[in-house]
Amino acid sequence: MILIALAIIGLLWFLTKPARTRRRHDRTGDQPFPAPWRKIVRRRMPYYRRLPFNLQRQLHQRIHVFMAEKNFIGCKGLEVTEEMRVLIAAQACLLLLNRQTACYPNLSDILIYSDAFVVERNEVDAANVVHRVRRPVSGESWANSQVVLSWTDVLEGAADISNTHNVVIHEFAHQLDQESGYGNGAPAFSDATQAERWSAVLNDEFNRLREQIARDGTTLMDAYGAQDPAEFFAVATETFFGQPRRLRAEHPALYEELVRFYRVSPVMWED
Repeated sequence: MILIALAIIGLLWFLTKPARTRRRHDRTGDQPFPAPWRKIVRRRMPYYRRLPFNLQRQLHQRIHVFMAEKNFIGCKGLEVTEEMRVLIAAQACLLLLNRQTACYPNLSDILIYSDAFVVERNEVDAANVVHRVRRPVSGESWANSQVVLSWTDVLEGAADISNTHNVVIHEFAHQLDQESGYGNGAPAFSDATQAERWSAVLNDEFNRLREQIARDGTTLMDAYGAQDPAEFFAVATETFFGQPRRLRAEHPALYEELVRFYRVSPVMWED
């Protein structure tokens, strides 16, 4: 009997976990947004001032939850400051506005370097030979619950999101992608029709980007997005928030698909 009772208690705990998480988020998010945090986002992230009041309020709530749940770790002696935590959280939470979703549930740690950091990885050349190479990068998203960022690049991206190179938005788009398992450019969808439409549109746009690069190299989206579907989704997300008017004009189907996914239309915030 004791084992049965414990099993029932365990099952109830598991089944009620989403509701308990929502209540905890509500309590955390309803706290007043501290004046020093508001000063940081207004000074360091001009994009914040474009947001309608209701979205600013949502962003405040998301920032509270993000900062309460995630660990920020300085690397190579870097001391993590409140400004770092707030500015990273603010940019990451742009991707969650109007979306009924948890706050990056698979993510636990944000590792921060002062500048670009070096990673080692295998790369295959044109002759199909594998080489071990070292390259400096500004950010990485790991499926094992970590995001790695260069603080220099975090600042640059926040200062001018319209340049479509935003390391935080890029890496946290990967986090959304990885919630469905391995990052492949197809985040988790509960609706099969939406998933099919997403796959068709993004596949067409991915191939279009690769064709444009092969033809003349002139593209709105960063050529890095032509590497694979996962990178295309991350680059498209940067462009969606940074250059929404041009994306809508030049890639209307892609823009509308991203509007459906992110539940916002950034062209409405432009001056």
